[in-house]
Amino acid sequence: MTALEQADTTPASNIGARRTGALALLAFAQLIYALDINIVFVALPKIGASLGFSGQTLQWVVSAYIVLCGGFLLFGGRAADLIGQRRMFILALWLYALSSLAGGLAWSPQVIVAARAVQGIGAAFLFPATLSLINRLFAEGRERNRALAVWGGAGASGLSIGALAGGFLTATWGWPAVFYVNVVLAGIAIIAAFLLIPRDIKRQERRSFDLPGALSVTVGATSLVFALVEGPEIGWHASSVAGALAVSAIFFIAFAVIEARSADPLMPLRLFANRNLVASMLITFLFMGTFGALPYFLTVLFQNVKGLTALETGFAFLVPSVAIAIGTQLGERLVRTLSMRTTLVIGMVVGAGGTALLVPGTQVGGSYLTIVPGLIVSGIGQGIVWTAMWIAAATGVHHDEQGIASGMASTTLSVGNSIGLAVLIALANRHVGGLEGDALRAAVAEGTQLAFWLAAAGILVSLLAALALPARARAA
Repeated sequence: MTALEQADTTPASNIGARRTGALALLAFAQLIYALDINIVFVALPKIGASLGFSGQTLQWVVSAYIVLCGGFLLFGGRAADLIGQRRMFILALWLYALSSLAGGLAWSPQVIVAARAVQGIGAAFLFPATLSLINRLFAEGRERNRALAVWGGAGASGLSIGALAGGFLTATWGWPAVFYVNVVLAGIAIIAAFLLIPRDIKRQERRSFDLPGALSVTVGATSLVFALVEGPEIGWHASSVAGALAVSAIFFIAFAVIEARSADPLMPLRLFANRNLVASMLITFLFMGTFGALPYFLTVLFQNVKGLTALETGFAFLVPSVAIAIGTQLGERLVRTLSMRTTLVIGMVVGAGGTALLVPGTQVGGSYLTIVPGLIVSGIGQGIVWTAMWIAAATGVHHDEQGIASGMASTTLSVGNSIGLAVLIALANRHVGGLEGDALRAAVAEGTQLAFWLAAAGILVSLLAALALPARARAA
């Protein structure tokens, strides 16, 4: 019996419909999360011109979101376990709605950056709450695997929908529309949550919230992500970056000491005995440091090398989005017939090969069709790995700790993306300084080519993490 059946007295004939409705809502929430990451990029130039941003400060419309999201993921994951997954799910959607409204009404750079920061906190609460709800409502094995595949496919569609919606809304109604659309979507999800998501399970024991642990890890993670985001922009020797790294190290050490001594820790250290969870944390880190960096370089390639408009770039992302969505469904079937480890190995090998196939499409003057084979193969590999790594993260974790397990894996996801992008951008852009015109386009194309090769190599390195998973003939 699933948690949905235990928490509800609805007749058996309606249980299936409620479960389907709950999954549709959770997939919709993941779509909102993925869409919000991409939808603002297209509107950035208009936002900067309208609100008077300088070239150096406009990046904070994006960075504020990334920094706060990465810093609060563990906090949000544990809060879902202790306060309630449905409560945190609804709270996160409220944060999305209100911060998006403030972003659309923003009259100064400070207001819109603050709104984006609150959106980042909402994302940090929404992602682990959504993932842990799937892991609670759907029984471990085939049922949960199918649910994760649907959830992953919805997230993949947000890649292209965000770019397309951002271009259309900005062109039609102006940049505030990219914020107002979130108000509508989050409002729909809030209403649906009360109808479709069962009430949180009442706990038999009272548990305290590890406030010192929560504060220390949040400050440590936020400082680390800040340094990783700002380092490539202002230099790794800048006092603010060096200071943030020092603060991060101090607070992470404090967090480890607090957790070792706490009677009810924020992140129980015994979770690290779960081989599936630890391996999945390594895989999510490497996934976002490699696969997760591809959209940035593809955007640069499409716009700066091939000269596509923002809207045309959105359409260009339709191919990888569909391929990733197909891969998520294929990943679920492979896990069911083979094993998590074998599925991850297959996905990584396919993804690495597809990423290498992107290289021929980086040539200046080359058509979009030359890169399509790589987009398809790489996208399928990404989708396979995405589904399998979240199945691994949830396997063997008690339902009372699904939130923190999701928070742990999604934190390494966020940090991996920051580190991967910082490293690849630094290497790709090492020869572009002072160049203009055709020389600049050629240098950007060469740098993008290098980034694709390095990402493919990094994907193959992640095979080591996949091989750390237990070898089982077949997953349930």
